Amino acid sequence: MNTTSKVLIGIGLLFGFALVVSGLSAAPPLTDKKAVYGESKPVGAYSPGIDVGDTVYLAGQIGIADGKMVEGGIEPETHQLMKNAQAVLKNAGLDFANVAKTTVFLTDIKDFQAMNAVYATYFEGTIPPARSTVAVTALAAGATVEIDFIAVR
Repeated sequence: MNTTSKVLIGIGLLFGFALVVSGLSAAPPLTDKKAVYGESKPVGAYSPGIDVGDTVYLAGQIGIADGKMVEGGIEPETHQLMKNAQAVLKNAGLDFANVAKTTVFLTDIKDFQAMNAVYATYFEGTIPPARSTVAVTALAAGATVEIDFIAVR
């Protein structure tokens, strides 16, 4: 290998290294990120939904209406949280047909069937989203169920 070839290979390696290093820099801030609200403002330091690009991420929804947990157990709570999620989705220009993934948190896994019966009614006529269900020891505001959502356009 002659000297010219060695120099060209060295320059190529340096150029390639520079490209790799520049690709490792921090991602630019999300300039199209917008908060999405439902019927009421959140009670904490979070956004009920974040709309970024083709995706809307909903914070975990619980069965709160007019600032108070609905009474009556898992079914009314599930209905209310689904209505809360529906309001956020609507304000993002979406509906339950756009939901691709949910995560369900239950304080008692024995409530799964009752929650699922209510949940399923909101996805009738659509392909239901992928879903994970997790049993937890407690939820905010004494809720027995919380569901978060990811929707896509």
